[in-house]
Amino acid sequence: MVGPGLYPEIGKKAKDLLYKDYQTDHKFTLTTYTTNGVAITATSTKKADLIFGEIQSQIKNKNITIDVKANSDSNVFTTVTVDELTPGLKSILSFAVPDQRSGKFELQYLHDYAGVNASIGLTANPIVNLSSVFGTKALAVGADVSLDTATGNLTKYNAGLSFTNQDLIASLNLNNKGDSLTASYYHIVSEITSTAVGAELTHSFSSNENTLTFGTRHALDPLTTVKARFNNSGKASALLQHEWRPKSLWTISAEVDTKAIEKSSKVGIAVVLKP
Repeated sequence: MVGPGLYPEIGKKAKDLLYKDYQTDHKFTLTTYTTNGVAITATSTKKADLIFGEIQSQIKNKNITIDVKANSDSNVFTTVTVDELTPGLKSILSFAVPDQRSGKFELQYLHDYAGVNASIGLTANPIVNLSSVFGTKALAVGADVSLDTATGNLTKYNAGLSFTNQDLIASLNLNNKGDSLTASYYHIVSEITSTAVGAELTHSFSSNENTLTFGTRHALDPLTTVKARFNNSGKASALLQHEWRPKSLWTISAEVDTKAIEKSSKVGIAVVLKP
């Protein structure tokens, strides 16, 4: 991708470094493929004393992808994606059963100097969302707005700015209808060892509170990665991830509150198996 991408990609590198794969639940994921190419993924997650299950099937035919997901709450989610209707244009239709108000139609368009996403709910008085990013891969500015057509009120308006060079990404986001400002930083220290550092600072104007999170990642070898993070509330987290066979990996993560050491730490385990 040579363009600025879509709005959710502003600050995404830092967010992934600081939050992705950290968890305190126990999660197991198994993916298999049928002879005609249908991917079936089963996921089981244990949270405290509760167990949640989910099964997903994915069918691809040329530029059309159909995803059907069912969970243990008896909800069924369906997404139909059509890629490259014209160069750079993608359409997405999604809906859930039994939620009759969940239907949504979405268009995404990527250009060398722009990324636009527009969606509308498939209801009588839908919520309309429009996000756009303009610029280049090096420097981009964007906005994200949602309108409730039933009331005529803006339910969301955010803005973002991103700067990228060879080994550094910095971003600034104004979120929550202008109530919070987030600055993030992502820096690649070494491509050979996939070593990176990052930080995120969020200021809430309504509460006048600041949240600061630091994080780092390092590859012990081509198949094993360690990550760590710490925030100004005293919570420290670490994880170890190993790819023991192609596309199959296990992750162990832990979190401890350094201001309340007497409390037991939280430990999460995730296993992903793919053929």
